[in-house]
Amino acid sequence: MTPAEIKTEILRLTREFSAATHAANRPGADPQRPAFVPGETTVPYAGRVFDGDEVAAAVSATLDFWLTLGPEGDAFEAGLAELLGVKKSLLVNSGSSANLVALAALTSPKLGDRQLRPGDEVITVAAGFPTTVAPILQNGCVPVFIDNDPATLNGRPDQLEAAFTPGKTKAVMMAHTLGNPFDLAAVLAFCQKHQLWLIEDNCDALGCTYSLPTDRARELGLDHLLKIAAAGTHPLIRFHGSGSSDQILTAPTGAFGDLSTQSFYPPHHLTMGEGGAVNIVRDLKLKVLAESFRDWGRDCWCASGKDNTCHKRFGWQLGELPEGYDHKYIYSHLGYNLKPLDPQAAIGRQQLKKLPAFIAARRDNWNHLRTALADLEEFIQFQLPTHATAWKAGNLSNPGTGPSWFNWDNSGHRTDCSWFGFMMLVRKTAPFTRRDLAQHLDAAKIGNRMLFGGNLVRQPAFVTLRKQRPDAFRVVGDLAGADRIMNEAVFIGTYPGLTPAMLEYMAATIRAFVKGK
Repeated sequence: MTPAEIKTEILRLTREFSAATHAANRPGADPQRPAFVPGETTVPYAGRVFDGDEVAAAVSATLDFWLTLGPEGDAFEAGLAELLGVKKSLLVNSGSSANLVALAALTSPKLGDRQLRPGDEVITVAAGFPTTVAPILQNGCVPVFIDNDPATLNGRPDQLEAAFTPGKTKAVMMAHTLGNPFDLAAVLAFCQKHQLWLIEDNCDALGCTYSLPTDRARELGLDHLLKIAAAGTHPLIRFHGSGSSDQILTAPTGAFGDLSTQSFYPPHHLTMGEGGAVNIVRDLKLKVLAESFRDWGRDCWCASGKDNTCHKRFGWQLGELPEGYDHKYIYSHLGYNLKPLDPQAAIGRQQLKKLPAFIAARRDNWNHLRTALADLEEFIQFQLPTHATAWKAGNLSNPGTGPSWFNWDNSGHRTDCSWFGFMMLVRKTAPFTRRDLAQHLDAAKIGNRMLFGGNLVRQPAFVTLRKQRPDAFRVVGDLAGADRIMNEAVFIGTYPGLTPAMLEYMAATIRAFVKGK
Protein backbone atom coordinates (compact mmCIF):
# COMPACT_ATOMS: atom_id res chain seq x y z
CA MET A 1 0.00 0.00 0.00
CA THR A 2 1.12 3.54 -0.70
CA PRO A 3 1.38 6.06 2.18
CA ALA A 4 -1.83 7.70 0.92
CA GLU A 5 -3.65 4.36 0.92
CA ILE A 6 -2.36 3.57 4.41
CA LYS A 7 -3.61 6.92 5.69
CA THR A 8 -7.01 6.38 4.07
CA GLU A 9 -7.33 3.00 5.79
CA ILE A 10 -6.23 4.44 9.14
CA LEU A 11 -8.88 7.14 8.90
CA ARG A 12 -11.55 4.61 7.90
CA LEU A 13 -10.72 2.54 10.95
CA THR A 14 -10.59 5.69 13.07
CA ARG A 15 -14.17 6.52 12.14
CA GLU A 16 -15.20 2.95 12.83
CA PHE A 17 -13.51 3.11 16.24
CA SER A 18 -15.18 6.42 17.04
CA ALA A 19 -18.63 5.10 16.14
CA ALA A 20 -18.10 2.10 18.44
CA THR A 21 -16.53 4.03 21.32
CA HIS A 22 -17.90 7.57 21.43
CA ALA A 23 -21.62 7.13 20.80
CA ALA A 24 -22.42 8.91 24.08
CA ASN A 25 -20.79 12.07 22.71
CA ARG A 26 -23.00 12.37 19.67
CA PRO A 27 -25.69 15.08 19.47
CA GLY A 28 -28.71 14.59 21.68
CA ALA A 29 -31.06 13.92 18.75
CA ASP A 30 -28.77 11.28 17.23
CA PRO A 31 -30.43 7.83 17.28
CA GLN A 32 -27.02 6.17 17.74
CA ARG A 33 -26.70 7.54 21.27
CA PRO A 34 -27.04 4.92 24.02
CA ALA A 35 -30.36 4.78 25.86
CA PHE A 36 -30.78 7.12 28.81
CA VAL A 37 -31.60 5.46 32.14
CA PRO A 38 -33.15 7.96 34.58
CA GLY A 39 -31.33 8.05 37.89
CA GLU A 40 -28.48 5.92 36.58
CA THR A 41 -27.12 7.77 33.57
CA THR A 42 -25.43 11.03 34.53
CA VAL A 43 -26.85 14.15 32.90
CA PRO A 44 -23.86 16.49 32.48
CA TYR A 45 -24.35 20.24 32.65
CA ALA A 46 -22.07 20.45 29.58
CA GLY A 47 -19.64 18.34 27.58
CA ARG A 48 -18.03 17.49 24.29
CA VAL A 49 -20.34 16.76 21.35
CA PHE A 50 -18.56 15.17 18.40
CA ASP A 51 -18.47 12.21 16.04
CA GLY A 52 -15.98 10.51 13.74
CA ASP A 53 -15.33 13.72 11.80
CA GLU A 54 -13.43 15.32 14.69
CA VAL A 55 -11.56 12.16 15.65
CA ALA A 56 -10.48 11.53 12.05
CA ALA A 57 -9.41 15.17 11.64
CA ALA A 58 -7.23 14.98 14.75
CA VAL A 59 -5.65 11.71 13.64
CA SER A 60 -5.08 13.01 10.10
CA ALA A 61 -3.33 16.14 11.37
CA THR A 62 -1.24 14.06 13.77
CA LEU A 63 -0.18 11.73 10.95
CA ASP A 64 0.95 14.76 8.97
CA PHE A 65 2.97 15.60 12.11
CA TRP A 66 3.14 19.34 11.67
CA LEU A 67 1.98 19.53 15.32
CA THR A 68 2.72 23.20 16.05
CA LEU A 69 0.12 25.71 14.93
CA GLY A 70 0.15 25.69 11.12
CA PRO A 71 -2.16 25.10 8.15
CA GLU A 72 -5.09 23.78 10.20
CA GLY A 73 -4.74 26.76 12.52
CA ASP A 74 -4.68 29.19 9.60
CA ALA A 75 -7.86 27.66 8.19
CA PHE A 76 -9.66 27.69 11.54
CA GLU A 77 -8.70 31.31 12.23
CA ALA A 78 -10.03 32.33 8.82
CA GLY A 79 -13.27 30.41 9.37
CA LEU A 80 -13.90 31.89 12.82
CA ALA A 81 -13.15 35.43 11.64
CA GLU A 82 -15.55 35.00 8.73
CA LEU A 83 -18.27 33.65 11.03
CA LEU A 84 -17.99 36.61 13.39
CA GLY A 85 -17.42 39.26 10.75
CA VAL A 86 -14.15 40.44 12.31
CA LYS A 87 -10.83 41.34 10.70
CA LYS A 88 -8.80 38.51 12.24
CA SER A 89 -8.96 35.72 14.80
CA LEU A 90 -5.84 34.47 16.58
CA LEU A 91 -5.82 31.02 18.16
CA VAL A 92 -4.46 30.61 21.68
CA ASN A 93 -4.32 27.68 24.08
CA SER A 94 -7.36 28.61 26.24
CA GLY A 95 -10.07 31.18 26.78
CA SER A 96 -8.20 32.38 29.86
CA SER A 97 -5.12 32.97 27.71
CA ALA A 98 -7.31 34.79 25.20
CA ASN A 99 -8.39 37.23 27.92
CA LEU A 100 -4.78 37.64 29.04
CA VAL A 101 -3.53 38.33 25.49
CA ALA A 102 -6.39 40.74 24.72
CA LEU A 103 -5.77 42.86 27.81
CA ALA A 104 -1.99 42.65 27.43
CA ALA A 105 -2.22 43.89 23.84
CA LEU A 106 -3.67 47.16 25.15
CA THR A 107 -0.60 47.69 27.35
CA SER A 108 1.69 48.03 24.33
CA PRO A 109 3.69 51.30 24.17
CA LYS A 110 2.90 51.27 20.45
CA LEU A 111 -0.59 52.53 21.31
CA GLY A 112 0.76 55.89 22.49
CA ASP A 113 -1.65 57.82 24.72
CA ARG A 114 -4.18 54.99 24.66
CA GLN A 115 -1.76 52.48 26.18
CA LEU A 116 -2.93 50.89 29.42
CA ARG A 117 -0.33 51.61 32.09
CA PRO A 118 0.05 50.30 35.67
CA GLY A 119 -2.54 51.97 37.85
CA ASP A 120 -5.02 52.61 35.03
CA GLU A 121 -8.56 51.44 35.70
CA VAL A 122 -10.58 48.87 33.75
CA ILE A 123 -14.32 48.55 34.43
CA THR A 124 -15.56 44.99 34.82
CA VAL A 125 -18.38 43.02 36.48
CA ALA A 126 -18.42 41.52 39.96
CA ALA A 127 -20.08 38.12 39.39
CA GLY A 128 -18.56 35.85 36.79
CA PHE A 129 -15.49 33.83 35.93
CA PRO A 130 -12.19 34.98 37.48
CA THR A 131 -10.13 35.02 34.30
CA THR A 132 -12.24 37.87 32.93
CA VAL A 133 -10.74 39.95 35.75
CA ALA A 134 -7.35 38.37 36.50
CA PRO A 135 -5.58 39.81 33.40
CA ILE A 136 -6.41 43.33 34.60
CA LEU A 137 -4.51 42.73 37.83
CA GLN A 138 -1.81 40.65 36.16
CA ASN A 139 -0.97 43.65 33.97
CA GLY A 140 -0.80 46.08 36.88
CA CYS A 141 -4.16 47.74 36.25
CA VAL A 142 -7.05 48.28 38.67
CA PRO A 143 -10.36 46.48 38.13
CA VAL A 144 -13.43 48.52 39.00
CA PHE A 145 -16.36 46.25 39.76
CA ILE A 146 -19.91 47.19 38.84
CA ASP A 147 -22.87 45.10 39.94
CA ASN A 148 -24.81 42.41 38.05
CA ASP A 149 -28.48 42.47 37.20
CA PRO A 150 -29.82 39.18 38.63
CA ALA A 151 -32.43 38.92 35.86
CA THR A 152 -29.92 38.93 32.98
CA LEU A 153 -26.74 38.09 35.00
CA ASN A 154 -24.94 40.85 33.07
CA GLY A 155 -23.33 44.07 34.24
CA ARG A 156 -25.53 47.04 35.07
CA PRO A 157 -24.85 49.78 32.48
CA ASP A 158 -26.51 52.34 34.75
CA GLN A 159 -23.43 52.08 37.00
CA LEU A 160 -20.84 52.74 34.29
CA GLU A 161 -20.67 56.51 34.81
CA ALA A 162 -20.25 56.03 38.57
CA ALA A 163 -17.36 53.67 37.83
CA PHE A 164 -15.60 56.14 35.51
CA THR A 165 -12.62 58.14 36.75
CA PRO A 166 -11.42 60.86 34.34
CA GLY A 167 -7.80 60.34 33.34
CA LYS A 168 -7.62 56.86 34.90
CA THR A 169 -10.36 54.74 33.32
CA LYS A 170 -9.03 53.35 30.02
CA ALA A 171 -11.12 50.27 29.16
CA VAL A 172 -14.16 48.10 29.80
CA MET A 173 -13.79 44.32 29.92
CA MET A 174 -16.89 42.23 30.59
CA ALA A 175 -18.50 38.95 29.59
CA HIS A 176 -21.72 38.05 27.83
CA THR A 177 -22.81 35.95 30.79
CA LEU A 178 -24.02 32.40 30.24
CA GLY A 179 -24.76 33.04 26.57
CA ASN A 180 -26.74 36.23 27.14
CA PRO A 181 -25.38 39.38 25.44
CA PHE A 182 -24.84 42.35 27.72
CA ASP A 183 -26.36 45.72 26.76
CA LEU A 184 -23.94 46.38 23.91
CA ALA A 185 -25.57 49.62 22.80
CA ALA A 186 -25.25 51.19 26.26
CA VAL A 187 -21.71 49.95 26.82
CA LEU A 188 -20.54 51.02 23.35
CA ALA A 189 -22.05 54.48 23.82
CA PHE A 190 -20.24 54.81 27.15
CA CYS A 191 -16.92 53.70 25.64
CA GLN A 192 -17.38 56.03 22.67
CA LYS A 193 -18.16 58.99 24.94
CA HIS A 194 -15.00 58.51 27.01
CA GLN A 195 -12.71 57.02 24.30
CA LEU A 196 -12.32 53.70 26.10
CA TRP A 197 -11.30 50.31 24.77
CA LEU A 198 -13.93 47.54 24.88
CA ILE A 199 -13.00 43.87 25.27
CA GLU A 200 -15.96 41.50 24.89
CA ASP A 201 -15.43 38.24 26.75
CA ASN A 202 -17.46 36.09 24.35
CA CYS A 203 -16.28 32.78 25.80
CA ASP A 204 -19.78 31.70 26.91
CA ALA A 205 -21.63 33.27 24.02
CA LEU A 206 -20.46 32.10 20.59
CA GLY A 207 -23.46 32.33 18.27
CA CYS A 208 -25.38 34.99 20.24
CA THR A 209 -26.62 37.95 18.24
CA TYR A 210 -27.52 41.54 19.15
CA SER A 211 -29.91 43.73 17.16
CA LEU A 212 -30.28 47.49 17.04
CA PRO A 213 -31.66 50.14 14.67
CA THR A 214 -29.29 51.04 11.84
CA ASP A 215 -29.22 54.73 12.71
CA ARG A 216 -28.11 53.80 16.22
CA ALA A 217 -25.48 51.48 14.74
CA ARG A 218 -24.08 54.38 12.71
CA GLU A 219 -23.96 56.58 15.81
CA LEU A 220 -21.96 53.86 17.58
CA GLY A 221 -19.43 53.53 14.76
CA LEU A 222 -20.48 50.05 13.63
CA ASP A 223 -19.72 50.79 9.98
CA HIS A 224 -17.84 47.49 9.61
CA LEU A 225 -21.02 45.56 10.45
CA LEU A 226 -23.29 47.77 8.35
CA LYS A 227 -21.06 47.17 5.34
CA ILE A 228 -21.18 43.39 5.77
CA ALA A 229 -24.95 43.45 6.26
CA ALA A 230 -25.39 45.55 3.12
CA ALA A 231 -23.68 42.83 1.07
CA GLY A 232 -26.49 40.47 2.09
CA THR A 233 -24.36 37.32 2.12
CA HIS A 234 -23.46 36.79 5.79
CA PRO A 235 -25.64 34.32 7.75
CA LEU A 236 -25.43 36.22 11.06
CA ILE A 237 -24.88 39.86 10.01
CA ARG A 238 -27.98 41.10 8.28
CA PHE A 239 -30.72 43.73 8.07
CA HIS A 240 -34.36 43.31 9.03
CA GLY A 241 -37.18 45.62 8.00
CA SER A 242 -38.36 46.94 4.67
CA GLY A 243 -37.22 50.55 4.51
CA SER A 244 -34.14 52.55 5.48
CA SER A 245 -36.06 54.25 8.29
CA ASP A 246 -36.99 51.07 10.11
CA GLN A 247 -34.08 48.76 9.32
CA ILE A 248 -32.59 46.73 12.15
CA LEU A 249 -28.99 45.47 12.14
CA THR A 250 -28.31 42.05 13.65
CA ALA A 251 -24.73 40.88 14.28
CA PRO A 252 -22.96 38.32 16.47
CA THR A 253 -21.52 39.16 19.85
CA GLY A 254 -17.75 39.34 19.64
CA ALA A 255 -17.99 41.71 16.66
CA PHE A 256 -18.86 44.96 18.47
CA GLY A 257 -15.90 45.88 20.68
CA ASP A 258 -12.25 46.48 19.83
CA LEU A 259 -11.23 42.96 20.82
CA SER A 260 -13.18 39.88 21.83
CA THR A 261 -12.28 36.46 23.17
CA GLN A 262 -13.46 32.85 22.79
CA SER A 263 -12.97 29.63 24.74
CA PHE A 264 -12.99 26.16 23.21
CA TYR A 265 -12.83 24.19 26.46
CA PRO A 266 -15.26 21.20 26.31
CA PRO A 267 -18.27 22.87 28.03
CA HIS A 268 -18.27 25.71 25.51
CA HIS A 269 -20.11 26.09 22.23
CA LEU A 270 -17.42 24.25 20.29
CA THR A 271 -14.34 22.46 21.52
CA MET A 272 -10.75 21.66 20.71
CA GLY A 273 -10.21 20.07 24.13
CA GLU A 274 -8.31 23.16 25.19
CA GLY A 275 -8.07 26.32 23.14
CA GLY A 276 -9.31 29.83 22.68
CA ALA A 277 -9.12 32.82 20.36
CA VAL A 278 -8.61 36.57 20.36
CA ASN A 279 -10.74 38.33 17.75
CA ILE A 280 -9.51 41.61 16.28
CA VAL A 281 -12.71 43.37 15.33
CA ARG A 282 -11.64 46.39 13.21
CA ASP A 283 -8.06 47.59 13.67
CA LEU A 284 -5.36 45.24 12.38
CA LYS A 285 -2.79 47.17 14.41
CA LEU A 286 -4.21 45.29 17.40
CA LYS A 287 -3.64 42.01 15.56
CA VAL A 288 0.11 42.66 15.44
CA LEU A 289 0.13 43.50 19.16
CA ALA A 290 -1.99 40.54 20.25
CA GLU A 291 0.10 38.20 18.11
CA SER A 292 3.27 39.59 19.67
CA PHE A 293 2.06 38.92 23.22
CA ARG A 294 0.91 35.43 22.19
CA ASP A 295 4.26 34.67 20.52
CA TRP A 296 6.97 35.46 23.10
CA GLY A 297 6.65 39.25 22.70
CA ARG A 298 8.46 39.27 19.39
CA ASP A 299 8.39 42.26 17.06
CA CYS A 300 8.49 40.08 13.94
CA TRP A 301 5.16 39.14 12.35
CA CYS A 302 6.41 36.26 10.19
CA ALA A 303 4.32 33.11 10.49
CA SER A 304 5.98 30.02 11.93
CA GLY A 305 8.43 28.54 9.43
CA LYS A 306 8.58 31.72 7.32
CA ASP A 307 11.29 34.35 7.14
CA ASN A 308 11.59 37.93 5.91
CA THR A 309 7.90 38.74 5.40
CA CYS A 310 8.80 42.41 5.86
CA HIS A 311 11.62 42.15 3.25
CA LYS A 312 14.00 43.86 5.68
CA ARG A 313 14.83 41.10 8.14
CA PHE A 314 18.30 42.52 8.70
CA GLY A 315 17.36 46.16 8.18
CA TRP A 316 15.89 47.08 11.57
CA GLN A 317 17.31 49.03 14.48
CA LEU A 318 15.12 48.84 17.59
CA GLY A 319 15.85 49.43 21.25
CA GLU A 320 19.57 49.44 21.91
CA LEU A 321 20.27 46.51 19.58
CA PRO A 322 22.84 46.93 16.81
CA GLU A 323 21.48 47.93 13.43
CA GLY A 324 20.65 44.90 11.29
CA TYR A 325 19.95 42.57 14.22
CA ASP A 326 17.78 39.64 13.06
CA HIS A 327 14.17 40.86 13.27
CA LYS A 328 12.98 37.35 14.15
CA TYR A 329 14.75 37.76 17.49
CA ILE A 330 13.72 41.29 18.40
CA TYR A 331 11.23 41.53 21.29
CA SER A 332 9.09 44.62 21.80
CA HIS A 333 6.95 43.18 24.60
CA LEU A 334 7.29 40.86 27.58
CA GLY A 335 5.13 38.16 26.04
CA TYR A 336 4.18 34.52 26.40
CA ASN A 337 4.00 31.35 24.32
CA LEU A 338 0.27 30.62 24.23
CA LYS A 339 -0.34 28.84 20.91
CA PRO A 340 -2.36 25.62 20.68
CA LEU A 341 -1.44 22.66 18.46
CA ASP A 342 -2.47 22.15 14.84
CA PRO A 343 -4.39 18.89 15.56
CA GLN A 344 -6.56 20.92 17.96
CA ALA A 345 -7.34 23.36 15.16
CA ALA A 346 -8.21 20.41 12.90
CA ILE A 347 -10.82 19.35 15.47
CA GLY A 348 -12.08 22.92 15.67
CA ARG A 349 -12.60 23.13 11.91
CA GLN A 350 -15.00 20.19 12.07
CA GLN A 351 -16.77 21.71 15.07
CA LEU A 352 -17.26 25.00 13.20
CA LYS A 353 -19.27 23.15 10.55
CA LYS A 354 -21.63 21.90 13.27
CA LEU A 355 -21.92 25.17 15.16
CA PRO A 356 -25.30 26.25 13.63
CA ALA A 357 -26.88 22.96 14.75
CA PHE A 358 -25.25 23.28 18.19
CA ILE A 359 -26.64 26.81 18.63
CA ALA A 360 -30.13 25.73 17.56
CA ALA A 361 -30.02 22.83 20.03
CA ARG A 362 -29.00 25.12 22.90
CA ARG A 363 -31.92 27.44 22.17
CA ASP A 364 -34.38 24.56 21.81
CA ASN A 365 -33.18 22.94 25.04
CA TRP A 366 -33.49 26.22 26.97
CA ASN A 367 -36.99 26.76 25.62
CA HIS A 368 -37.98 23.20 26.52
CA LEU A 369 -36.86 23.62 30.13
CA ARG A 370 -38.37 27.09 30.46
CA THR A 371 -41.75 25.87 29.21
CA ALA A 372 -41.71 22.73 31.35
CA LEU A 373 -40.96 24.79 34.50
CA ALA A 374 -43.22 27.72 33.68
CA ASP A 375 -45.47 27.30 36.73
CA LEU A 376 -42.59 27.41 39.23
CA GLU A 377 -42.01 31.18 39.09
CA GLU A 378 -43.38 31.55 42.62
CA PHE A 379 -40.24 29.78 43.83
CA ILE A 380 -37.66 30.30 41.07
CA GLN A 381 -36.66 33.38 39.09
CA PHE A 382 -35.54 32.44 35.60
CA GLN A 383 -33.00 34.29 33.47
CA LEU A 384 -34.16 36.80 30.87
CA PRO A 385 -32.32 37.89 27.73
CA THR A 386 -30.99 41.43 27.90
CA HIS A 387 -33.71 43.91 26.83
CA ALA A 388 -36.49 41.37 27.55
CA THR A 389 -39.01 42.30 30.23
CA ALA A 390 -40.97 39.04 30.48
CA TRP A 391 -41.27 35.54 29.02
CA LYS A 392 -44.57 34.18 27.79
CA ALA A 393 -45.35 30.46 27.69
CA GLY A 394 -46.12 28.52 24.54
CA ASN A 395 -47.72 25.08 24.55
CA LEU A 396 -47.62 24.02 28.21
CA SER A 397 -49.24 20.67 27.51
CA ASN A 398 -46.37 19.64 25.24
CA PRO A 399 -43.22 21.52 26.32
CA GLY A 400 -40.86 22.50 23.57
CA THR A 401 -43.40 22.22 20.74
CA GLY A 402 -45.40 25.44 21.02
CA PRO A 403 -44.06 28.92 20.38
CA SER A 404 -42.93 30.96 23.34
CA TRP A 405 -41.89 34.57 23.21
CA PHE A 406 -40.47 37.49 25.13
CA ASN A 407 -41.81 40.94 25.80
CA TRP A 408 -39.16 43.56 25.07
CA ASP A 409 -38.31 46.99 26.41
CA ASN A 410 -38.82 50.10 24.27
CA SER A 411 -35.14 50.56 23.34
CA GLY A 412 -35.52 48.93 19.93
CA HIS A 413 -32.69 46.56 20.84
CA ARG A 414 -33.00 42.77 20.96
CA THR A 415 -30.85 39.81 21.90
CA ASP A 416 -30.91 36.25 20.59
CA CYS A 417 -29.15 34.00 23.06
CA SER A 418 -26.97 30.97 22.39
CA TRP A 419 -27.51 29.71 25.93
CA PHE A 420 -24.56 28.29 27.84
CA GLY A 421 -26.87 27.03 30.57
CA PHE A 422 -30.30 27.28 32.16
CA MET A 423 -30.09 29.56 35.17
CA MET A 424 -32.41 29.40 38.18
CA LEU A 425 -32.39 31.82 41.13
CA VAL A 426 -34.12 30.37 44.19
CA ARG A 427 -36.29 33.12 45.65
CA LYS A 428 -35.78 34.06 49.29
CA THR A 429 -39.44 33.24 49.91
CA ALA A 430 -39.09 29.66 48.62
CA PRO A 431 -39.34 26.85 51.22
CA PHE A 432 -35.92 25.56 50.10
CA THR A 433 -32.51 27.06 49.41
CA ARG A 434 -30.23 27.02 46.40
CA ARG A 435 -28.07 24.52 48.26
CA ASP A 436 -31.06 22.24 48.83
CA LEU A 437 -31.90 22.29 45.12
CA ALA A 438 -28.28 21.74 44.06
CA GLN A 439 -27.90 18.78 46.42
CA HIS A 440 -31.12 17.27 45.10
CA LEU A 441 -29.88 17.63 41.53
CA ASP A 442 -26.59 16.01 42.51
CA ALA A 443 -28.40 13.08 44.09
CA ALA A 444 -30.41 12.67 40.89
CA LYS A 445 -27.17 12.69 38.84
CA ILE A 446 -28.06 15.96 37.12
CA GLY A 447 -24.99 18.15 36.63
CA ASN A 448 -25.27 21.67 37.96
CA ARG A 449 -23.05 24.65 38.66
CA MET A 450 -23.05 27.96 40.47
CA LEU A 451 -22.48 31.05 38.33
CA PHE A 452 -18.75 30.29 38.37
CA GLY A 453 -17.00 32.40 41.02
CA GLY A 454 -20.10 34.16 42.28
CA ASN A 455 -19.26 37.62 43.57
CA LEU A 456 -15.54 37.59 42.89
CA VAL A 457 -14.69 40.15 45.56
CA ARG A 458 -15.83 37.56 48.14
CA GLN A 459 -13.34 34.98 46.81
CA PRO A 460 -10.27 34.25 49.00
CA ALA A 461 -7.84 35.66 46.44
CA PHE A 462 -9.61 39.02 46.36
CA VAL A 463 -10.18 39.15 50.12
CA THR A 464 -6.44 38.61 50.64
CA LEU A 465 -5.61 41.16 47.94
CA ARG A 466 -7.83 43.78 49.57
CA LYS A 467 -6.10 43.24 52.92
CA GLN A 468 -2.62 43.45 51.45
CA ARG A 469 -3.32 46.19 48.89
CA PRO A 470 -6.52 48.11 49.67
CA ASP A 471 -6.23 50.10 46.45
CA ALA A 472 -5.79 47.01 44.21
CA PHE A 473 -9.41 47.16 43.07
CA ARG A 474 -12.45 49.36 43.44
CA VAL A 475 -16.14 48.57 43.94
CA VAL A 476 -19.18 50.59 42.83
CA GLY A 477 -22.15 50.35 45.19
CA ASP A 478 -22.96 47.42 47.45
CA LEU A 479 -22.90 44.66 44.78
CA ALA A 480 -26.26 43.40 46.05
CA GLY A 481 -27.06 41.81 42.68
CA ALA A 482 -23.77 39.92 42.56
CA ASP A 483 -24.35 38.75 46.14
CA ARG A 484 -27.81 37.54 45.26
CA ILE A 485 -26.43 35.57 42.32
CA MET A 486 -23.74 34.14 44.60
CA ASN A 487 -26.31 33.01 47.16
CA GLU A 488 -29.29 32.00 45.04
CA ALA A 489 -28.22 30.99 41.52
CA VAL A 490 -27.67 27.49 40.11
CA PHE A 491 -27.70 26.40 36.49
CA ILE A 492 -28.19 23.16 34.61
CA GLY A 493 -27.28 22.23 31.07
CA THR A 494 -28.56 23.27 27.66
CA TYR A 495 -25.69 21.76 25.66
CA PRO A 496 -26.35 19.90 22.38
CA GLY A 497 -25.65 16.46 23.87
CA LEU A 498 -28.85 16.49 25.93
CA THR A 499 -31.45 14.02 24.68
CA PRO A 500 -35.23 14.58 24.86
CA ALA A 501 -35.38 11.97 27.63
CA MET A 502 -32.71 13.81 29.61
CA LEU A 503 -34.57 17.11 29.29
CA GLU A 504 -37.81 15.52 30.44
CA TYR A 505 -36.02 13.91 33.39
CA MET A 506 -34.36 17.19 34.38
CA ALA A 507 -37.66 19.07 34.33
CA ALA A 508 -39.57 16.31 36.12
CA THR A 509 -36.90 16.09 38.84
CA ILE A 510 -37.01 19.84 39.51
CA ARG A 511 -40.81 19.94 39.45
CA ALA A 512 -41.11 17.03 41.87
CA PHE A 513 -38.63 18.63 44.25
CA VAL A 514 -40.27 22.07 44.21
CA LYS A 515 -43.85 20.79 44.38
CA GLY A 516 -42.91 18.45 47.21
CA LYS A 517 -41.77 21.28 49.47
